[in-house]
Amino acid sequence: MKIWIAAFLLLLLAPAALSQSAPNELADAANDRLSVRVIYTPAYVGIDYPNGDVPAHTGVCTDVIIRSYRAAYDFDLQRAVHEDMKVDFTAYPSARIWGLNRPDKNIDHRRVPNLEAYFKRQGASLPRTLKAEDYKPGDVVSWRLGGRIAHIGIVSTRKSRSGTPLIIHNIGAGVKEDDILFASPITGHFRFAPPQ
Repeated sequence: MKIWIAAFLLLLLAPAALSQSAPNELADAANDRLSVRVIYTPAYVGIDYPNGDVPAHTGVCTDVIIRSYRAAYDFDLQRAVHEDMKVDFTAYPSARIWGLNRPDKNIDHRRVPNLEAYFKRQGASLPRTLKAEDYKPGDVVSWRLGGRIAHIGIVSTRKSRSGTPLIIHNIGAGVKEDDILFASPITGHFRFAPPQ
């Protein structure tokens, strides 16, 4: 009887264990970005809508997030952020920070504070801790570099020698994977899988 119960519990728990060890689509998509040469280019660019993108060889930190979500889930953050801003523009910092009075589909999704607001509005916020184990592959993390410059990246499947998850991001030298998770104050920690 005890053997049967143990076998039953093992079968019951096995799917959860398998799903936790399965590759994360967003982390894998971000990892693929590491092989693409990108020049850091923060200039405002008019782009198509929906599914618009700046030229593939250019981009900033938010473009790593945008392109990874498109590759992993065929999910268009440009459209999602723009549509949500049309519903409640005041929930986003565009008026306060950039002096805008209406959504701009060319740039809104490419601004870290707007992505933070979007993920929060989707119920994707997680606690901001200093525990490495709280950050899982595919989580999105944002910071204020030097206390004021907004930055964002994706948690990698790989870790540093000390066990801290690495971050895939573009901080100015193209898409890189670095040990920066706790290098600056964390302002956002999100786990967002788009609705299917």
